[in-house]
Amino acid sequence: MIKHTLPLLIGLSVCSVALAQDPPVTTQSQTTTTQTTTTASTWSTTPPEGALSEEAIKTAIANAGYKEVKDLKFKDGVWRSEARGGNKQWVKIAVGPETGRVYVSDAPSKLNEDEVKAKLATAGYEKIHDVEYEHGLWSADATTRHGTAVDLLVDPSDGSVVAKSRD
Repeated sequence: MIKHTLPLLIGLSVCSVALAQDPPVTTQSQTTTTQTTTTASTWSTTPPEGALSEEAIKTAIANAGYKEVKDLKFKDGVWRSEARGGNKQWVKIAVGPETGRVYVSDAPSKLNEDEVKAKLATAGYEKIHDVEYEHGLWSADATTRHGTAVDLLVDPSDGSVVAKSRD
């Protein structure tokens, strides 16, 4: 009987030692997902259909009294450049792609923010916000009558839309 009991006791003692130990620690990996929403404007890198040619834009700049033009590029819905006039000072300018109207970066605006919002509302834009005057033009975010979000560049003297892009 001792022969049968001894292996049984040894087996039970081994099992009890094994069960008395702490179970292995398991760790769970937590993954946190952060979603960032970035509003990116889809300004075209080429002038819109019906826009003046680059040569016509250069002529418009010359007609505005500027003798020299450098780094003329279509960017953010308008032609942008530096130009030097009769006073020999270089100024940053923007040029409307369809009108050829020249906007000097540091020129004052004839309209204030409320007047720009009113002009855009009259033109049919809704939810007009983030209206700022910078680089010679007013910029604004709005939606069209059909609910499309757009970025706008607005003329500082008459409130007309110079350039428009989907937001």
